Amino acid sequence: MPLDSLAVVDAFDGGFGWRTAGDDSLARTSHALRTDDGLWLLDPLDAPGLDDVIAERGPGDDAAASVAGVAVCAGWHARDAAAVAARYDVPVTVPAGVDRALDHLEQPAGVDVDVQRADDRLPSTDVSLHGVSPMGAWTEAVCWRDRDRTLYVPESLGTADPFVVGDERLGVIFYARLLPPRDALAGFSPDRVLVGHGDGVFDDAAAALADALDASRRRFPRAVVENGPRAMRNLVAAALA
Repeated sequence: MPLDSLAVVDAFDGGFGWRTAGDDSLARTSHALRTDDGLWLLDPLDAPGLDDVIAERGPGDDAAASVAGVAVCAGWHARDAAAVAARYDVPVTVPAGVDRALDHLEQPAGVDVDVQRADDRLPSTDVSLHGVSPMGAWTEAVCWRDRDRTLYVPESLGTADPFVVGDERLGVIFYARLLPPRDALAGFSPDRVLVGHGDGVFDDAAAALADALDASRRRFPRAVVENGPRAMRNLVAAALA
């Protein structure tokens, strides 16, 4: 469902994702998970048309009535979270350990958005939170919902061009390829993998996850050639942000 500045992706019974228009090689992708209380927005990017999409796909009469919460699951994904939360009158939830996000929430002018921490799950949901810290370089919160076997990985894995090499359907982020977060992620057997960069994997997702983790180091030399220069530029840009 393309809009002027927003496109819906990753639609399934338990939620959907969206990306904003523009030339973005990282393919930044936000997601909404359906819960009993409404939609939980994960790492939301704001864009014209978002209210309409949420109103259409959410359980409420309008967007504000449909949103149960906003969560920032990776330190670099604070993005528009505070502005979106303010518009829907919900707090921003930041999982334990994701500390960088607290310093990069841009509070909208004249509004004081509440920020709450979460430990093992998104509040009042069956979405569990699992900390991932590749090489100790950063911390993110992976979301897992067992009832529909949905896995959301905001940063360590992706399907956008800078994440994958060769015929990979899912790849480990360049900076963690030599030491992929196997211990943190190998225990999941998902029916779908949603990622913060790129389209989700819905076909044989468990095999794609296993391949990404198992072959990460072996494919590192190719990743250096194909993705290394761009990864270094992105790292510098993130450090300066």
